[in-house]
Amino acid sequence: MLKTILRVIDWFIPAEIRADRTELPVWRNFIFTHIAGPVLSQAISLFLWRADRHHGFACWTMIIAILGFLTLPFVLKYTRSLIKSAFLSVQLLCFASLFGAFNYGGVSSPFLPWLLVAVLLGYFYISDRPRVVTALVAGDIAAFALAFGVFGFPELVSSEKLSQVGWISVLGAFIYMSWMANFYAEMMSVRSELERETERHRETSDQLRRANEIAERASRGKSAFLARMSHELRTPLNAVIGYSEILIDELDPGQDNEMKRSDLTRINNAGQHLLSLVTDVIDITKIENDTVELHCERIDVDALLDELMQTSAALARVKKNQIVLRKFARIDDMQCDKVKLRQILLNLIGNAAKFTSNGVITVSVDRRVTAEGDRVEFAVSDTGIGISKSDQSRLFENFQQASAETAKLFGGSGLGLSICASFCLLMGGQISVESEPGRGARFQVSLPLRAEQDANAEPHLENVAA
Repeated sequence: MLKTILRVIDWFIPAEIRADRTELPVWRNFIFTHIAGPVLSQAISLFLWRADRHHGFACWTMIIAILGFLTLPFVLKYTRSLIKSAFLSVQLLCFASLFGAFNYGGVSSPFLPWLLVAVLLGYFYISDRPRVVTALVAGDIAAFALAFGVFGFPELVSSEKLSQVGWISVLGAFIYMSWMANFYAEMMSVRSELERETERHRETSDQLRRANEIAERASRGKSAFLARMSHELRTPLNAVIGYSEILIDELDPGQDNEMKRSDLTRINNAGQHLLSLVTDVIDITKIENDTVELHCERIDVDALLDELMQTSAALARVKKNQIVLRKFARIDDMQCDKVKLRQILLNLIGNAAKFTSNGVITVSVDRRVTAEGDRVEFAVSDTGIGISKSDQSRLFENFQQASAETAKLFGGSGLGLSICASFCLLMGGQISVESEPGRGARFQVSLPLRAEQDANAEPHLENVAA
């Protein structure tokens, strides 16, 4: 039964109000009281019809006014304004109360208690405009007093008959005011709970903000520590690498020195690997602290690629791979940070060599004309193990690799691709990957032909399944 009543009431209420936990009870109460009240008030209409034998203007006006309250839920539905509907309700109730009092009983009329209900309605539903409500009610009372001064009170129904309906009117007003008082108390309780909840959320937000500030300070401290320690580590590492190379060069050919050469080579390789990790940590620290400097210059793309092919040839041969260079367009020169571009391509070639055995690594370059200007596209493809689509989304995050199994089998810090993505971003470019498990991978770097540092750029990383 209650659900049916609520469905009927909610038919008058717009969808956005039904979704509002705070406003919905107020709208429902307005509709319910403006349906139940007029229905119960028909007892007064019936009384007037039987008591006022003339059935004149005053009688019909009161009956129509009481029935008029039933139209207010429809006014609310189609104006979608509780304030306008409440103004009409207050005005109609003031009129019915004072007009009924003027024609039926004067100042001792049973209709006067409804004037208090009208004031209560106004201050409840239009609480943000109390002066308007006061002026409206005062104007109606002034019109009532003026009419009395000019015409006096007509006696359409005797006081004895009016006393019969007086207790009904007073009881109805009492019930209505009690209902509104209880509803108001309930609303205040809900709003107080909402205020307490809001305060709790505010306190939680303050705690989160303080925790975030502490985390940011810790992150800055961590970055500073890593940067300092990384720089401290580079000096002894360079010494280890340098001395191992000197010792290797000083060894005379011979079987007795082969074991020493092998050991020194391992030391040198381990030092080189550790130095590359330290360099990655320094780069990530600079990126996190936004202190990376871009040095754009004109570079010879062909010369850079030839240098990379020579540098990477030995790396490719470790797992018996073949490395191929393909130039699909003549680039001549471009403007970018040569050191960072070289680091990006070396990292991509190194990854291809790491995850490919007895395969082919292809380095290609092309030029593409777009609406934003000419772009140079470098690509590194391999025939290695490939990457699943679900794992591609993590590739460009710090300390992330395709999967835990990949990290276990092939090692690595998970910083290389993150650094590549950040460097591409700094030069106004982007990096993307196309791959499927077992079918290799293709990493593409797209850079503007004339790169400039964009301090306000946001990362643009693409993962596309082939």
